[in-house]
Amino acid sequence: MCANVFGVLKSLFGKPFDGGKRMEHRGPPQQQQQTMATEQPPQCPPSQHPAMMRLYEVHRQVTALGPQVCTFSGLPDDRDYKRLERELTRLLLEVDRVDTEGKAELQAARKRAAQEVEGLLRYLEENARHPSRQAMEELSEEARRLVECRVVAPQREGGAAHIDDELTEALQQLVLRLTQVKTEGRVPLRKARYRALTRLCAVQDVLDGRTPQQMLSLPLSGETHAAVHTINQVMAKVSVARSQLVALLMGLSGRDSCAHLSRLLMEMQVELDALDVSGNAAVRNYRKQVVEEINGLLKHLDLEGEGEDTRRYDLAQNESIREIEAVRAHVQHLREGVLRHCTAGEPGFWPKAELQGLLSHLDQVETAKNPCIREARRRAVVEVQAVVTFLDLREALACRRPSPEEHPAHRAVWAALASLSELQAQALGFDGKRADKSYVVLEELLTKQLLALDAVDPRGDDGAKVARKQAVKFAQNILNYLDMKTDEWEY
Repeated sequence: MCANVFGVLKSLFGKPFDGGKRMEHRGPPQQQQQTMATEQPPQCPPSQHPAMMRLYEVHRQVTALGPQVCTFSGLPDDRDYKRLERELTRLLLEVDRVDTEGKAELQAARKRAAQEVEGLLRYLEENARHPSRQAMEELSEEARRLVECRVVAPQREGGAAHIDDELTEALQQLVLRLTQVKTEGRVPLRKARYRALTRLCAVQDVLDGRTPQQMLSLPLSGETHAAVHTINQVMAKVSVARSQLVALLMGLSGRDSCAHLSRLLMEMQVELDALDVSGNAAVRNYRKQVVEEINGLLKHLDLEGEGEDTRRYDLAQNESIREIEAVRAHVQHLREGVLRHCTAGEPGFWPKAELQGLLSHLDQVETAKNPCIREARRRAVVEVQAVVTFLDLREALACRRPSPEEHPAHRAVWAALASLSELQAQALGFDGKRADKSYVVLEELLTKQLLALDAVDPRGDDGAKVARKQAVKFAQNILNYLDMKTDEWEY
């Protein structure tokens, strides 16, 4: 006889199937890059009509502004936004002033030029005011307030920063929420998200890499070596510099600048290099530790142009992403095979060993501390685990041999699990959007199963209570999976 319902549920749902609350839309469509105003304007013949020559000049200027507009990742209040908006508005007025003399050819050319400029203006505004862009700014502002309250303000007032597990967890949650903001494949949104993530991750790194407070004095004192007092003084300056760097990264710097802080840190290095610590290994190691901490701060001072002059925000060509996408494509193939055999009533296709191998492969994918790559890998893991859990439940249902004395609550939970197995098959095969009728119907059916499980009376049976709880969790996981599959997240 098969194991009881409690044992089966424990084995099924003890697995980390619900590895996250959101999951990406399977294979997000690659959106075309903006190509407005990127072509070279044709050469204007010397004898061209004056109106056409003015339109050629407008087109030339639009061509120059196009790449700037199509990669702008800021907000409407930014200086560059206002400059681009002003330039495009000027060009639009220039087009409006062109006298076509009623000629159809000139009117058509003027209309095309106006559409070009209006298209760039519309694209500029859409990205700067996009809900995802606003969400990024709100999360960044939340991070700024947190860092200001816990790190920057206390040190400006002469106290110590309040760096603890609570702060670390709060920052990590903000990183996760930023990672899950949708970009729709738009370059400006990808750049903005990458820039915000890079700065927040740098703040995490700076705070995590700090020397513990007790290391300022170590077991050493000024009597140990003449250089200890100087190293302690430099260490105190490094602590202040760390707070300044965090403020710079989060836009709370006031009068400070990256160049100024870089000079201060390099002066500290020079001061440490000039110390004679020969003959004392403990002092030499102490100086080395402080030097390494200064180097750790210096490496984060090149973030001023991060995301602007690089294409690291575009992960489509990243080797780790390619590995993850290859795994996802293979999972899709296996998932389709599993569903095909289940529909045909052929339970012989159980590629669990192959799926477990894919999980092991995903564990080895290098993320380089990039939160977007980590999120992409996590979502791929959830996809694999969803199929594994489906196979496990099908296998448990197939070998179930209920006895006449089976507790009514156990029987009711098993009945719900049988229905959930069919609904999970539909969820695994779903390839639509949230607005689709099939999505709404599937969501309603899953909700009904949750209500049915809530109505199960365990009658004091502890095993039935735990089994019902695990079954409810499983139903919620399917809802989460369906939700995540349609959230159109994109790295």
